[in-house]
Amino acid sequence: MANEVQADGTQNSGFVFTVSAVSALAGLLFGYDTGVISGAILFVQEDFRLSTFQEEIVVGAVLLGAMIGAAGGGRLADRFGRRLVLVQVACLFILGALGTSLASGATLLSVGRVVVGIAIGIASFTAPLYISEISPAHIRGKLVSLNQLMITIGILVSYLADYALAASRGWRWMFGLAAVPGLILLIGLLFVPESPRWFVKQQLRDRARAVLAKIRNPLAIDAELAEIESSLTQQEGSWRELSSPALRPALLIGIGLAVFQQFTGINTVIYYAPTIFQLAGLQSHSAAILATAGVGTVNVLLTVLALELLDRAGRRPLLLFGLVGMIFSLVFLGAAFLAENPTPALAWISLICVMAYVACFAVSLGPIFWLMIAEIYPLKLRSRAMAVATMFNWGSNLLVALTFLSLLRALGRPATFWLYALVGLVAWVFVLRMVPETKGKTLEQIEAAWRSHTT
Repeated sequence: MANEVQADGTQNSGFVFTVSAVSALAGLLFGYDTGVISGAILFVQEDFRLSTFQEEIVVGAVLLGAMIGAAGGGRLADRFGRRLVLVQVACLFILGALGTSLASGATLLSVGRVVVGIAIGIASFTAPLYISEISPAHIRGKLVSLNQLMITIGILVSYLADYALAASRGWRWMFGLAAVPGLILLIGLLFVPESPRWFVKQQLRDRARAVLAKIRNPLAIDAELAEIESSLTQQEGSWRELSSPALRPALLIGIGLAVFQQFTGINTVIYYAPTIFQLAGLQSHSAAILATAGVGTVNVLLTVLALELLDRAGRRPLLLFGLVGMIFSLVFLGAAFLAENPTPALAWISLICVMAYVACFAVSLGPIFWLMIAEIYPLKLRSRAMAVATMFNWGSNLLVALTFLSLLRALGRPATFWLYALVGLVAWVFVLRMVPETKGKTLEQIEAAWRSHTT
């Protein structure tokens, strides 16, 4: 395996996969730290006697931090390199896990969640950015989406941890366990190389060649270096260039997918699934958390399926198919809540609808947003453009988290889910009209297509 050369020009594919998997551990932490709050908040709310607004603040604090991380992470990734920034992120994850587990009140808990959020905000685009820049085109979708798979695994692990610790009300352990994968990520990053494209951007051609020698057929190295360098000569690297007529569609696609991924309501499920199931009739904390773990399992399994489909079926067909399923699932979930009183039947219907919704998300908007923003931007602008899209994503996420409980009270349960379904319909039209297919193209070919208006 160590010296394997594929017909497509990839050498040492095992090394490429290992490096991608190590980087994707940042996604596992992303998933764990966003998902763990769904079970922990049930006990935090009781121990700290939180109001509805305070509960939304504790949940939303991580999203505020993620916005801050996304806003500044692009410059850090450009200045210090993708790998070193991920090392810094691992340290923040460990610090945040320890801080939240030791918090003595809602304020300190929220501060710790902001620290975790900063790490998530930076990691959420730096990990897929790094993986996209080391991956060969024919399996880039699969390797970049390892990050999304790790996110779903992290969410599932957080649900299982919540369930295991629910009987003892161990919410501090729920938060603190995140330090373990944080330490594993930190150690693993000591053994991975920097992105060859970042080296070329820094005019360190020999170091870029050394990295490519580990992951490409020796006969293909010069051609890839020449393609990267040629691409760089066509780029200014300015914000003005990103908003130019040639690249403006790419900017709008990134922002649009970022907003729609959140405004279709996915994180109402991630953060508030136990609350939803309790409203539907599952009265005990443990039963609601266990049902949520079932949803997390569906999320993981369908993301595994997505890894196989992305480089076969393509990005655009999966987006269109998945959005249709999400829309119908939300419509039926809203209809189920027309019942006046919670019943066991309502609990089962809500569980099936939520599982169907998550399954459709897992093969469409879930992985494809992160994949496409890692593909569609020029090298000199990639980290900053991804930071913009990621900041919109986390801003939308924050808005959804802060308004979900309030929407339930203002609009009622059926109308709230129907509102998310309506947004899904708008997203379907957006994808149909705006989003291109990038399957099988190199990053430089995608950039050239924007410039020639042929994407």
